[in-house]
Amino acid sequence: MAISPRPSAADVMATDLEAVRARTRGLVAHLSTADLERQIDPILSPLVWDLGHIAAYEDLWLVHRHGGHDLLHGELAALYDAFETPRAVRGDLAILGHADALRYLDDVRARTLAVMDARGVDPVLHEMVLRHELQHTETMLQAMEVAGLLPPHVAGPAAGPGVAGPEWLEIPAGPLPMGAAAGVFAYDNERPVRHVEVPAFRIARRPVTSASWLTFTEGGGYVRREWWSDEGWAWKEDQDINGDHVRADGPSGTPVCHVSWFEAEAFARSVGARLPTEAEWEKAASLARRPAPSSPIDPLEGVGQVWEWTSSEFSAYPGFRAHPYREYSEVFFDRGYRVLRGGSWAADPRVATTTFRNWDLPQRSQIFSGVRLAADAVPTPSPPPSRS
Repeated sequence: MAISPRPSAADVMATDLEAVRARTRGLVAHLSTADLERQIDPILSPLVWDLGHIAAYEDLWLVHRHGGHDLLHGELAALYDAFETPRAVRGDLAILGHADALRYLDDVRARTLAVMDARGVDPVLHEMVLRHELQHTETMLQAMEVAGLLPPHVAGPAAGPGVAGPEWLEIPAGPLPMGAAAGVFAYDNERPVRHVEVPAFRIARRPVTSASWLTFTEGGGYVRREWWSDEGWAWKEDQDINGDHVRADGPSGTPVCHVSWFEAEAFARSVGARLPTEAEWEKAASLARRPAPSSPIDPLEGVGQVWEWTSSEFSAYPGFRAHPYREYSEVFFDRGYRVLRGGSWAADPRVATTTFRNWDLPQRSQIFSGVRLAADAVPTPSPPPSRS
């Protein structure tokens, strides 16, 4: 029997790129031109801008920088540069319309495949572009949910068991090689690996549910000053925040969604807990994913349903080096952004790895964000003194 030749790296990447593109187009196929071209919210781009941005980003990295060709539409580069055009103004720009944006995607893809045939695959650049598109489809789903435009085949977070209150997992003290290992694709902010000692702690088995959140709100969550930080309370009062934006209307075991960091922190205080640090979250997730014989830790449940806020500010790991461009991470370090971990129902597992770091401002809640609680370890009682 003849053995089929193993697909080349270019063949595999071409297949993956096409699968991701088919998903992108499928997510917006049900939308009208008017819905694609309008700006749904000032902090969310018009959906058609995202389509043009995906094409421009691919052309920049895989055709221009990898292939050495001129940009297909150099005159559009600034319009689709995320740093040149803040989200609030994207609805006012002379960007491509629906049909032209789809054509731009197709034309760039043809150029990408031709360059791959000629020059092969760059393992960093091609994977980065593929994941960039996956990340943008999640932000597009955020906009669609806000506008009530989710595709019929797309569901939100899955309901878990309706358990009242947190069920704690005990995580022992010990070292953690924190960050992405060598030899796998990772973003620059996940590197280099650093070895940290993590004290013993407790972490909730599951994310906070809709039922628990309703207990918080009905119990005075937005009027009990003692549960809020000074900054969080000032934001809540200034913006007249009452929790209406939080999605807590699913079955009792569904993770609560669209929670800001300020609200997550207040909820944690209300039950005598706190948010996990990045290191705690990564250690718990890493231990729980080991084979059962090698780890006594039960798995975290509900990872990947909602992004989970941590207490950590987004900053560089020691020895950080921006690659392949500083605007992905470096410009956001130490500016008040908080880190989220784990992924959401709208995030592709290829993006949302154990070491992946998402981040946003503490007042933001448009993302599919929820809460997993943590707490200090329960002290071990000292043995009674022995009788002599």
